[in-house]
Amino acid sequence: MAQMTRHRWVVCALLFAATTINYVDRQVIGLLKPTLTAEFGLSELDYANAVFAFQAAYAIGLVSMGRLIDKVGVKWGYALAVAFWSAAGMAHAAATGLAGLLAARFALGIGEAGNFPAAVRTTAEWFPKKERALAVGIFNSGSNVGAIITPLMVAYIVVTLGLGWQAAFMITGALGFVWLAAWLWIYRPLAEQPRVGEAERAHILSDPIEADTPIKWSTLVRHRQTWAFAIGKFMTDPIWWFFLFWLPDFFGKNYGLDLKTFGPPLIAIYLLADVGSIGGGWLSSRLIARGWTVNAGRKTAMLVCAACVLPVSLAVYAENLMVAVAIIGLAAAAHQGWSANLFTLASDVMPRRAVGSVVGFGGMLGAIGGMLMAQYVGAMLEGAGSYTPIFLTIGSVYLIALLVIHLILPRLQPADL
Repeated sequence: MAQMTRHRWVVCALLFAATTINYVDRQVIGLLKPTLTAEFGLSELDYANAVFAFQAAYAIGLVSMGRLIDKVGVKWGYALAVAFWSAAGMAHAAATGLAGLLAARFALGIGEAGNFPAAVRTTAEWFPKKERALAVGIFNSGSNVGAIITPLMVAYIVVTLGLGWQAAFMITGALGFVWLAAWLWIYRPLAEQPRVGEAERAHILSDPIEADTPIKWSTLVRHRQTWAFAIGKFMTDPIWWFFLFWLPDFFGKNYGLDLKTFGPPLIAIYLLADVGSIGGGWLSSRLIARGWTVNAGRKTAMLVCAACVLPVSLAVYAENLMVAVAIIGLAAAAHQGWSANLFTLASDVMPRRAVGSVVGFGGMLGAIGGMLMAQYVGAMLEGAGSYTPIFLTIGSVYLIALLVIHLILPRLQPADL
């Protein structure tokens, strides 16, 4: 008997690489916050508005990109999204003030919004349900790898090579075009991919066959499955956005770190987050493989993750840098484990043809939550000048979010579409 091919994991590797680049491009601004603040004379609220512009565009882009990907397919939808956000990332280098920075952030948000709808849709097409959470956890871990390598890249470009902040945006933005060439060369839809053997094809298609007729927005928003996912994103995505865009500033103000020294603590946090992303997907997949229902497996994994976020409220009181890094790292790991299961929940309860749209809708609400979070953080830092109320707020959010999800969807029953 011929050995099963494993091309689905090559596809997963491409999704991982795209997600890594996605997070590199969006995180550069957080590391350059002190530099850009001095260059353009930005206030805390000005920086918050730059984050807000990205989030607003991300919210718009998630809806439009999700629908586009469901309509044209992941090969060309994904390619368009990556090309657009890479060009927008490079355009940051042309900014000469706040207006240019806001325009570049808005364009970046539109393009970057395509990544997760495309990746989740691709996963739904290439993996059976029993492997899907692990695959999502693997590609989602690219967000942490991106967050790990960004401080190293930016410090090397700006400090070691002395090329300036503009070069940081140009070089990181160009990475997407390298990925684009690889994607167009390697990727084919499952039905057209000659590298997939019959055994692997049967394995991928082992779930019940679904219809492939388009689903209207008006239909999707009438289903509680859509809202369970979307409200989960609305409540918890803002916490990750806060980590991504403000942690360098938090470490700078509380522990005196700068562009030369941000690297080690951020790398430690996002390495832990990487473990959490894969571990969260592995935990639910393992429970389901041992005979747990999908409902029990997913929600138990999410409960474990939610509990691990609770200590983050104490991070602001840590006098020792490494204690703060450990507490925040645990919360970051828990968030990523939570996200792997939340993304997979969407593909558990929705047919493949609707996954991109549902993920886009949920991501839009998550981005709206991030917009509100950006204004809240900016106002707190401008007014109180302290991160204390922010950290106190975020510790219990995940437990509350899980309760809301469970109340909306006590059982993970597929939507009747």
